[in-house]
Amino acid sequence: MNSLPKRLGLLLALYIAQGLPTGVFTQALPAILRTYDAPLSVISLSGLLALPWALKVLWAPWVDRHYWPRMGYRRSWILPMNIGLIVLLAVLSQLDPNALREESGVLTLFFLLFLINLFAATQDIATDGLAVGILGPHERGIGNGVQVAAYRMGLIIGGGLLLYVLGTWGWENAFLGLTGLSILLLLPALFFRESESLRPPVLSNTLSESYGKGWVSFFQRPGLAGWIWVLVTYKIAESLGSAMVKPMMVDHGFTLAEMGLQVSIVGSVGSIVGALLGGWLTDPLGRRRALVLFGLLQTLAVGLYALPAAGWVPPGMDWRTWVIVVNAIEHVVSGMAMAAMLAAIMDRARDDHAGSDFTLQVSLLAIFGGAFYIPAGFLAESVGYTLHFVIAGLAGLLLIWPAWRYTREPEELLQTGAGK
Repeated sequence: MNSLPKRLGLLLALYIAQGLPTGVFTQALPAILRTYDAPLSVISLSGLLALPWALKVLWAPWVDRHYWPRMGYRRSWILPMNIGLIVLLAVLSQLDPNALREESGVLTLFFLLFLINLFAATQDIATDGLAVGILGPHERGIGNGVQVAAYRMGLIIGGGLLLYVLGTWGWENAFLGLTGLSILLLLPALFFRESESLRPPVLSNTLSESYGKGWVSFFQRPGLAGWIWVLVTYKIAESLGSAMVKPMMVDHGFTLAEMGLQVSIVGSVGSIVGALLGGWLTDPLGRRRALVLFGLLQTLAVGLYALPAAGWVPPGMDWRTWVIVVNAIEHVVSGMAMAAMLAAIMDRARDDHAGSDFTLQVSLLAIFGGAFYIPAGFLAESVGYTLHFVIAGLAGLLLIWPAWRYTREPEELLQTGAGK
C-alpha cells in the first residue's frame, strides 16, 4: 500500500472536490439569495438541497457492493461522479444570475444544485469507504483531521472564495473557475491504483442481498442503540444556528465580496485549523471526552452569535470585526467536533461494509441535524436573530448528554462486537 502521505494526499483531493459544491449551497447560496431579495423562509427551504446527503444511505449498499473490476472497486464510482460534477458546474456557469429575482430562476438554480449534491453525495459513499480501507486504526485521528480539513478547504473555495469572485469577476468566471479546479482535483484519483485488499470479499449480485448485508445488518450489532442517539442529536444546535448567520450579515450591510473574503474564508480557515487540532487531540483524549468537550465548545460558540445579533460589541471593536471573530471561533470548534465524530463513526464501520456503515451514520447525523436548517428561517422571522441564537445554544447544551452517556472507545467496541 502507498505511504501514509500519499494516501492522505489522495483523500485531500477527493474531499476538497466534495466540499466545493457543499460550499456553494451552504456558504454562498444563502448570501446570494438574500442579495437578490429572497425572504428568509425561502433561504431556509434551500436546506432541502441537502437531501441527497441525508438520503444517500438508501443507495450506499449498491455503491458498496457493485463496481467495474477494470476501473477499480471505489474508482468505479469516484471517477464518474467527479466527471458529472464537472459537467454540472460548467452548466451552472451559464445561468443568468439576474433570473434569481424570479421564481423560475430560483427553481432552475435549485434543480442544478440538487443534481450537483446528488453526484457529490454518491461520490462521498465511495470516498468514505476508500478512507476506511486505506487508514489503519492508529491513523484514523490524523486521517479524519485531514478529511475534515480538506472538506473545509472545499467550503472555502466553493463558499467564501466564490462569493468574493462573484462580487469582483462575475458569475460566469466564478463557476468556470470551480469547473477548472474540479478537473485538477480529479487527477490523483485517475492515477491511483487500488490494491486487491480493498475489494469486497464477497460480491452480492442482488439488490435485496446488498441491502440485507449492508445497512440493515448494521442495527443488529450489539451496543449500537445508544450510539444512534448520539448521531441524531449531535449536530442539531449547529444546524439551527448556522443557517441564519449569513442572512444576519446581509441584513447588517455585508456585501457578497466582504462575506466571501472577511467571513467565509476566515471561518473556513478556522475550520481547517480546528479539524487538524481535533484530529490530533481525539486519540489522546479518547472518543468520549473529545466528543463531549468539543461539542460543548461548539454549542457555546453558536450561542455566542446572540451577542452581535443583540448589538453588543466588545470595547474597542466594531460590529463587523466582532461578528467575524465569533464566526472564526465557531468554525474552529465545529471542525474539532466533526473530526472527533468522524473518527468515532469510522470505529463502527466494518471492513466489508465500510461505505454503507460510514454512510448510514453520517446520514443519520445529516438528517436529524440538517432537518433543523429548514425551520431556522421561520424561527428567526418569528423571534428575531438574538433569541434565535439563544434558543440554538440552549438546545445544544441539553443535547450533549447522549454523547457523554453512549460514546464508547474503540477497545470497548471490539469487546462487544460493535467495532471493526
